[in-house]
Amino acid sequence: MKNTGGSEAAKRRAGEAAADEVAEGMVVGLGTGSTAAHAIHALGDADVDIEGVPTSFQSRQRAIEAGIPLTTLEEASVDVAIDGADQVAGGDLVKGGGAAHAREKLVDASADRFVVVADPSKEADALDYPVPVEVLPDAHTVVAERVRDLGGDPDLRAAERKDGPVVTDNGNLVLDCAFGRIERPDELAASLSALPGVLDHGLFVGMADAVYVGTADGVRVTEP
Repeated sequence: MKNTGGSEAAKRRAGEAAADEVAEGMVVGLGTGSTAAHAIHALGDADVDIEGVPTSFQSRQRAIEAGIPLTTLEEASVDVAIDGADQVAGGDLVKGGGAAHAREKLVDASADRFVVVADPSKEADALDYPVPVEVLPDAHTVVAERVRDLGGDPDLRAAERKDGPVVTDNGNLVLDCAFGRIERPDELAASLSALPGVLDHGLFVGMADAVYVGTADGVRVTEP
């Protein structure tokens, strides 16, 4: 379930501006999604000596196309991660529209600096976007029941152009869980993480070090 609002020009401005944070010799976490893709392309065009840690099959392919050498978390420490979001409220995010949030969270949390790129359509006063929850296939009905107990409305994400559900790069399924306005994202994040069968969820609470928002005439940068 992707939040597809926002202009490509605004996304490009945000991605290209965030790419300027990357210096020679850095290891960069490469996010997934259309706005992060602009950062990957900008890094490739800059022709700096860096290595990338991809967060998905998609970002891996884009890095290869951009000529960015790849490495892994086993081999290197990430200096800065650049990633998009489906919704941003201060330093809190909802991610997972591309079903890559488990890997994204691992890479983004391991980085010395985590930079979010977005357009104005992703900004909100409080998070209220459905939270993607990656679950083991055998656990999806049990987890859905537990999500309802937490006040959420879970929906198994259906694939496009194929029958059946979306399958993540990890071989799991995704429940998009609507909770309405999330007043305490930290508490909800802890509750979701504690559910047996959940690999990870799309609440990234207090993780962002900087947010680059592309606008009609520039880029607005905040550090929550």
